[in-house]
Amino acid sequence: MQLIVGRIGKPHGIRGEVTVEVRTDEPETRFAPGTVLATMPGANAAQPVPSGPGVPFQVPDELTVESARWHQGRLLVVFDGVLDRNVAEALRGTLLVVDSADVAPPEDPEEFNDHQLVGLAVVTPTGEQLGEVARIDHAPASDLLVLRRPEGRTALIPFVKEIVPEVDLAGGRVVVDPPGGLLDL
Repeated sequence: MQLIVGRIGKPHGIRGEVTVEVRTDEPETRFAPGTVLATMPGANAAQPVPSGPGVPFQVPDELTVESARWHQGRLLVVFDGVLDRNVAEALRGTLLVVDSADVAPPEDPEEFNDHQLVGLAVVTPTGEQLGEVARIDHAPASDLLVLRRPEGRTALIPFVKEIVPEVDLAGGRVVVDPPGGLLDL
């Protein structure tokens, strides 16, 4: 499974540096010099631009981080081979991904990576099937499990110990004890 760790934003300056919208808890590791990141075209990826006489620039399958630095709360990255603003602009909207097999599980037994939870069955403490985890939304107050209900609706469940007392990765399930009305919202 491919995990998105960032999205390339607008160019910064004229020498090929780009802003990156970080989508990982470990930007220092994911964007360390020498790191190779796979690419996926984003929903708003730029159209190919000329990179030489009559040759359009195509986003490569992989980009290697040459350098990364923080500037005014934004991550600025230079990728090998991206030497000017035109090429940097062509990368805009490109998603940067890593393979989930390359992501080490968290050391804390109460912490989980999103990809570990997606697809797990969601059940009540009595075993009643509620649906499955569709995705994780990271809200300011707490993370939210997005529950896909059997009838097709979705429900948001705060990922806190009081409501989600057990995550059983080996058993492929998440136990949820929702307060009354939570699943009706």
